[in-house]
Amino acid sequence: MLPFRFPVTDALAAVPTPEGRFYAEIFTRGSLKLEVYAPKGTDPQRPHGQDELYVVIKGEGEFILEDRRVKFSAGDALFAPAGAVHRFENFSDDFAVWVMFYGPEGGEKV
Repeated sequence: MLPFRFPVTDALAAVPTPEGRFYAEIFTRGSLKLEVYAPKGTDPQRPHGQDELYVVIKGEGEFILEDRRVKFSAGDALFAPAGAVHRFENFSDDFAVWVMFYGPEGGEKV
């Protein structure tokens, strides 16, 4: 039977990983990959091959997508299309997000 509930407390306990990564894979099915991401200090990520949806678990800060910048806080959802330059800046020490990667490499064709 597939898991269908992913408690935030369990996800947050998975980061940082023993290897020191600030993300952990929680679930995959088909093209969907669910991760938790909780960087400390800076966000070193680079563009990804799939579309991404972030849901802020806790904290606040600014999300940069290409040349746009928006403030975010807990409960907000943020989207980054495949290949887009994006990152989190000026985020609080308790910052953490759910990350959902989905669709084909190169992103959904709309």
